[in-house]
Amino acid sequence: MRALKPISTGTECQPIVAIQSLEALLDESPIIGQRVFVRADLNVPLQHGTITDDSRIQASLPTLERLIQAGARIVLASHLGRPKGKRDPSLSLEPIATALAEALSARCQTRVHFIHDCVGEAVSAAVDQLAAGEILLLENLRFHAAETNNDPEFAQALAALADVYVGDAFGTAHRAHASTEAMVRHVERAAAGLLLQSELDALQTTLEPDRPFVCFLGGAKVSDKLGVLEALIERADTIGVGGAMAYTFLAARGEATGRSLIEPERFDDARRMIARAEQRQCQLLLPIDHVVSPGLEEGPEAQTVTIIPENYMGVDIGPQTADRYALAASKAAAILWNGPMGVFEIDAFSHGTERLARAVAASKGRTIVGGGDSLAAVNKVGVGAQIDHLSTGGGASLEFVQGLPLPGVIVLDRAAHQADKQEKGSQT
Repeated sequence: MRALKPISTGTECQPIVAIQSLEALLDESPIIGQRVFVRADLNVPLQHGTITDDSRIQASLPTLERLIQAGARIVLASHLGRPKGKRDPSLSLEPIATALAEALSARCQTRVHFIHDCVGEAVSAAVDQLAAGEILLLENLRFHAAETNNDPEFAQALAALADVYVGDAFGTAHRAHASTEAMVRHVERAAAGLLLQSELDALQTTLEPDRPFVCFLGGAKVSDKLGVLEALIERADTIGVGGAMAYTFLAARGEATGRSLIEPERFDDARRMIARAEQRQCQLLLPIDHVVSPGLEEGPEAQTVTIIPENYMGVDIGPQTADRYALAASKAAAILWNGPMGVFEIDAFSHGTERLARAVAASKGRTIVGGGDSLAAVNKVGVGAQIDHLSTGGGASLEFVQGLPLPGVIVLDRAAHQADKQEKGSQT
C-alpha cells in the first residue's frame, strides 16, 4: 500500500493512508485476461464533433498503456458534458474512441472498441469478447441519470463488468457518482491510476508547502473561490487575485469598478478576507491597473487605466499588475495557479494571463497549474512543459486544497483498508 499524508478537512482530519497504487496492485498478482474497469476523465471540449483540446485523453494514456502491457481486458468509462440523464448524440464518446485509438497507436499495439451504452446485456457480451490488451470504451455514463444520482443498482451493473477497478478520473473525484464511488464497493480489488496518483502526490505539497508559497486565483466570482481563498490565506505567503472576482474586492474597499462584474452580497466576505490576510501577514495582491472595455467584445476602445471609468468594465489585469504578479512568482519556492486573470478567450484581453503563464513557467519553485483556462494559457504560450504539474481537475483540485474529502479518493482508501483486512484474515 502507498502511504499518503493525512488530508486536513478543517476541524477534522480525514486520513488517506492506504490507497493502493496501480503498480502495487500489479505487483501483488498478474491481471492477464482480467476485466479492469478504468474510470477515466475523457471530458474533452468538442466543437461540431471535433476535439479542440485532447489534453485529458493524453493524460489518460500512461494508465491505459500500463494495463495493456499487463494483459488486462480494459473496460474504459467516462462522462462527456452534461446531458442530464438523456441520450444526446452531440455528447457521444464515439469520437473519443477514434482519437484514443490514434493516440495509443504511437505508444503501443492495441484495439479500441466502442459500444453505444454502458450497461446491459450487449455491453456484457462485448466485454466478454475482449481479448487481453484490448479496450472497450463505453458510451457516456451521464446518458443515465442513475450515474450522477449515485444509484446503487446502476453501480452494481457497472461493477458486474469488472474484476478490478482503477480510479483515474481526478477531475470527477469530488463527485459521489456511481462510477466514481458506489461501484467501487462492489469490486474486490481497487487502485488509483497513474494520473490520479500523480494528482494526489502533487497537490499534497500544497498542504505543507515550501516557502514562500505564492498563489494566483482568477475567475468570474468570489462565490466560486470563497472556500479556497479562505483556506489559502491560512497557508500562503502571497495571493494574487485576478479576473472579475478581483473587482468585488476592489469595490468592497470603495474603489471605482465601473460596469465590472461584482457581487455586492460578497462585500462582507471580501473585507473579512482582506482583514484576515493582513492579520496573518499574507500579502493579498489586487490589480493596480486594468485593461477596460465598454463590453466583452474585442475592439478599438479597450484601454489601460488605473481608475476604471463609469461606463467601462475591467476585462484583464493591466501591465503594472502583471509585472507585480510576475515578480511575486519569481520569488516563490512553490506556486499554485487556478483561473485566468481576464477574459482570456478574447486575444486583446488575454495578455495578463499570458504574462503570468510565462512568469510561472520561469519560476525556479515547484509549480502547479489547474483550471481549463489556466492550462489553455500555458499551452498557448508554449510553456506547458516547464510547469511541474498540470492538474486535470479544476474543481477537484480546489476542493483538495481546501482540505475537503474527495469521495472518489476516500472510497479507494476504504477499499484498500478492506483489502488489507481480508489479506490479514487469510494469513491467520
